[in-house]
Amino acid sequence: MTPWLLSIPIAYLLGSIPFGYLLVRIFRKEDIRAIGSGNIGATNVARSGAKGLGILTLILDALTGFLAVVIAQHIAEPYGFPQAYEIAVAAGAAAVLGHCFPVWLGFRGGKGVATALGVFFALVPITTVLYLLAVFFVIVFITRYVSLASIVAAALFPFFALPHAPGPTPILVAGYILIPLIVILKHHQNIRRLLSGTEHRFGSRKVSA
Repeated sequence: MTPWLLSIPIAYLLGSIPFGYLLVRIFRKEDIRAIGSGNIGATNVARSGAKGLGILTLILDALTGFLAVVIAQHIAEPYGFPQAYEIAVAAGAAAVLGHCFPVWLGFRGGKGVATALGVFFALVPITTVLYLLAVFFVIVFITRYVSLASIVAAALFPFFALPHAPGPTPILVAGYILIPLIVILKHHQNIRRLLSGTEHRFGSRKVSA
């Protein structure tokens, strides 16, 4: 079995573990999909009144993205660095897809932000991720829109990451564009609300993220 055929399914299955759903179901006996925005991600878990579970969801979702890339790099290591890195990028995209479209929940998952963050930590220098996090927190501080901060940080990722990519090859460029594109497209409802001025701000009682 080629490293592609092994790494991609593993990454998808790792990313598809619905930690937000599982944690709320186990500790609060509730279905997070019936609360707030219905999203299984860390933001909705935290805003629904379970801040501790929200933080844990964030960490675990990010960890799955990180592990998906690390495992793919290990599997593909015998094939040499350029190809191994391409496989790792593809695995990162598969992990984000798994979180957004988990087979266990009828392909209705989160928005991929935390999982993508874990992928970024595994793929690029930590300083690059810190720059993106700085952009995220500045936008949240100024606007209090978590969705806007997530969209902008995701959109900036290719510009921050590509200078550090080996090559870069077409596969790397495609992967670096696909990962943030998935995150942005999953925010399509937030984008509509931002454009119409009806998006809820961080700290408000209503939940939309």
